[in-house]
Amino acid sequence: MRTRFAKIFVVLVMVSLLVTPTLYGKKASSKINLKGFPAFVEKMMKEYEVTGAAVAIVKDGKVAFARGFGYRDVEKKLQVTADTLFAIGSCSKAFTATTLGILADEGKLEWDKPVQEYLPDFKLFCPVATRLMTPMDLVTHRSGLPRHDSVWYGSSAGREEIFHRLQYLEPSKTFRSTFQYNNLMFMTAGYMAGKIAGTSWEKLVREKIFAPLGMKTSNFSVNDSQKSADFALPYSQKDKKVILIPFRNIDTIGPAGSINSSVNEMANWIILNLNKGKFGDKQVISEANLQQIHTAQMVTGAGFSRYKERFYGTYAMGWGINAYRGHPVISHGGGIDGFISQVAFLPRDNAGVVILTNYDVEGGTLAGVVANNVYDRILRMKQIPWAQRIKERREKAKKGEDEAKKKKKDDRVTGTKPSHKLAAYTGEYEHPGYGSLLITIEGDQLKGKLNNLLFNGAHYHYDIFEFTSEDPGEQKIKATFHTGVKGDIDKVSIPLQGGVKDIEFTRVPEKKMKDKAFLSQFVGEYELAGTKGLISLKGGDTLVLTVSGQPPYDLVPYKGTEFNIENLTGFSIKFLTGDDGKVTGFEAHQPNGVFTATKKK
Repeated sequence: MRTRFAKIFVVLVMVSLLVTPTLYGKKASSKINLKGFPAFVEKMMKEYEVTGAAVAIVKDGKVAFARGFGYRDVEKKLQVTADTLFAIGSCSKAFTATTLGILADEGKLEWDKPVQEYLPDFKLFCPVATRLMTPMDLVTHRSGLPRHDSVWYGSSAGREEIFHRLQYLEPSKTFRSTFQYNNLMFMTAGYMAGKIAGTSWEKLVREKIFAPLGMKTSNFSVNDSQKSADFALPYSQKDKKVILIPFRNIDTIGPAGSINSSVNEMANWIILNLNKGKFGDKQVISEANLQQIHTAQMVTGAGFSRYKERFYGTYAMGWGINAYRGHPVISHGGGIDGFISQVAFLPRDNAGVVILTNYDVEGGTLAGVVANNVYDRILRMKQIPWAQRIKERREKAKKGEDEAKKKKKDDRVTGTKPSHKLAAYTGEYEHPGYGSLLITIEGDQLKGKLNNLLFNGAHYHYDIFEFTSEDPGEQKIKATFHTGVKGDIDKVSIPLQGGVKDIEFTRVPEKKMKDKAFLSQFVGEYELAGTKGLISLKGGDTLVLTVSGQPPYDLVPYKGTEFNIENLTGFSIKFLTGDDGKVTGFEAHQPNGVFTATKKK
């Protein structure tokens, strides 16, 4: 069950071209050709059916343009303004990197010191990465981990809990070898920043960045946005129709993408980045550390752009770097359910743009086309027909997809059926990193719930079921159920993350099997062929078997009244009850047979 979507935390116009101090050169002309720009945006919004958008353009330390387009609430016909709050998604990452730079200015953090010196309990799957990971590594996407977004997406787990789950997530590349976008490392960076400062990431950003920049309405949760008088609703698409969707709360992963803001306030953020860390008369972050944040650290691996106007991509810290028509561009895009955003600036031209939309299907296309058009206007160059280029590329891609579909063969094996009755597949399964997977049955259909995301299951073949998400994307993924040595379904594996083994969830026993009241009935002395055994209760939730002359054995809940003997494969104990429901003894299941013990009164 894939819980992430192509639109989530998208880096729209990412990265490229090494950034050096020469990026900040002479100022270009202060004039921007804005003739016909509002009409252009409106035309593009109609072309891509975007519900609402807002655009702000900055030049030479001033806001040259700021305006809303379309609707923040389609049903009520409430129009977008320059003050409308949108979720900015991964554009939040640069704020997190900047908080680290501010802490470095204050002497509280060093970019190249191990993270474990700030977070002693920091632990990853790879011991080398655990030992060597630095704050700079956290914000440059070179941890070796792929996204693993299903760990947090839709989860109700808190930030600290997700932080401790990192150790169970398999890397797909060697540490520092490859650029791999990862929201969890940015979450860790924000969590670390809060710990260093003795506060939270949210309070740190509000005090160190929002306050000096006058970002009074910007916040860190869609729950707070909805308390505002001017906020955008999230829209997506289903059955080729634009629909209103629920807000997606991502507070847990906040440092990677939970900020909500307006183009008026984001314009101040661009000004800070163009003005070498200074806003008004306040030096918010030192020029040196901001320059470090704007300096390329990793080649993204994207190679040269399909368009000659763009250069290859690199990634700095919370910012991507590339070039447009020979001019360096520092930018980042972001997206979460119902929202797509883009923030970009041209340091040599002392100009920038922020585009916020509330439509997660074509909002990214709109943002890219509008951003490129703004660059042309800033540079006073002939405007390139980007919309036409994209249309032609899509038509070509669609033709290729159609041809590929014709050649694709269905790998389903017909005439098969599940090895068990459907009810046998139901239950709760767990993975220490990904959390809980609940399989239930409704009529003759399996239902899945991964964290808080819902799926409908259909038999595919053998013990493989195809689950379809109930969200507008209706993404499909296959789950393989596994039968244990006792003939029961005990595991399910799902390809939730490419590049690593399928994520394996293990069946969880019924909750009552850890309940003291339930376990107490089994406590007592038992006799088997003259040998006495004692069942006792440890810690209120664990049964222990003690046999004379042997070490004590913890009993691990299996199902019903049966418990496996820890560290002894093939050994288990199943407690027996009489007609009155009272425990009369147990069956000792061993590789050499089944033996019955009687409980002494």
